[in-house]
Amino acid sequence: MSAPSQSGGAPVIDKRQLIDYIASGSKPRPQWRIGTEHEKFVFHRRDLSRPSYEGADGIRALLERLQRFGWQKVMDGDNLIGLSQDAAGISLEPGGQFELSGAPLATLHETCGELHRHLRQVREVAGELDLGMLGMGFDPKWRREDVPWMPKRRYAIMRRYMPQKGTLGLDMMLRTCTVQVNLDYADEADMVTKFRVGLALQPLTVALFANSPFMEGKPNGFVSYRGHVWTDTDPDRSGMLPFVFESGMGFERYVDYMLDVPMYFVYRDGQYIDVAGQSFRDFLKGKLPGLPGALPTLGDWSDHLTTAFPEVRLKKYLEMRGADGGPWRRLCALPALWTGLLYEQTALDAVAAMIEDWTAAEREALHMTVPRQGLATPFRGRLLNDWAKEMLAIARDGLRRRAELDTTKDDERVYLEPLLEIVDRGRTPAELLLEEFNTRWGGRIEPLYDEQAY
Repeated sequence: MSAPSQSGGAPVIDKRQLIDYIASGSKPRPQWRIGTEHEKFVFHRRDLSRPSYEGADGIRALLERLQRFGWQKVMDGDNLIGLSQDAAGISLEPGGQFELSGAPLATLHETCGELHRHLRQVREVAGELDLGMLGMGFDPKWRREDVPWMPKRRYAIMRRYMPQKGTLGLDMMLRTCTVQVNLDYADEADMVTKFRVGLALQPLTVALFANSPFMEGKPNGFVSYRGHVWTDTDPDRSGMLPFVFESGMGFERYVDYMLDVPMYFVYRDGQYIDVAGQSFRDFLKGKLPGLPGALPTLGDWSDHLTTAFPEVRLKKYLEMRGADGGPWRRLCALPALWTGLLYEQTALDAVAAMIEDWTAAEREALHMTVPRQGLATPFRGRLLNDWAKEMLAIARDGLRRRAELDTTKDDERVYLEPLLEIVDRGRTPAELLLEEFNTRWGGRIEPLYDEQAY
């Protein structure tokens, strides 16, 4: 979730302040937390259409009714555009995709419990409005022009700018949903190792969670069309970041990357100032054309960090961003996978060794190929499914060694079960949906909304 924009704080006059801002996210291991975010499509049950913001059964009404559970309003001007409660939040993506940004929690049992509480609340309120919720990576039915825009002012700037940089940016905004997990690092060296592992293995995550084989009611030729969308959204702010694997990678190198990512906006006095395409480097010198003479604040820097969309994103924590949205049962699997790999040192060492000699060309080829071929992608003489099995075995051992038990004495490995089933079949979730579409559903997309809704 992108938090409400803020411009407060003292002016930034030196790049060191930007580096220190990110470095301040370093935490000792006992303070590491798991933050899970997931998006889902909202639809009218009467005709499966995506709801508008206004109206008795619109997105605003959904937000208003959820306040009965103790959620507090988040406003953008006069518009209710999100909710907050303790360290968690609910926000809207540009096409009304409904997102939970979970609180940072100590165990997978806690984060999975949070997900289940949220979905129960949403299902109760959505039922009153005759709305449904669908977990898919890409809207399976509706055209871009059929999707209403939400009244978040920052989205208006992105809407104007996106088509200048790629052909699928507006599809990313309006027709995709994801699941991601946010994880901590101990220090700069730990961040670099986790960043490299996360980027290298992100295509395997795309394959395991591939769940977007339909577009406008028909198969689209991909298992993760959402994954494909990110290959043609905006090359200035997305992709596999080869520099992360180069010597000298650290907090400062990522800051240099972000200084070269074109800006979208500056937030001042309750207003969004359109500076799309302009340079944060110029801003740091007081030479931003859209705001002459002004210097940035750390609030501006925090905003800017949210406007880059690489496969792994660094803020004061690392965001793993490769998974398609999916059904209830798989939502806990993504944080389980990355927690098992990155939060237990033996597992982290093993998976770092596994990817150590993968080349930039190989990583990029996987990034481009996996959205179409999924687990059947050939890689180094094996299918990607075999690599995914190896990755899951490491994650499973990591969770076993973490030994975090729930009230029934189960450890966190239980949340990996949906992924183990996928690699045992050797077929992505998308391929199973395509089989249903071509057989039992009779070439109709409508049954998906009954069978895959939360």
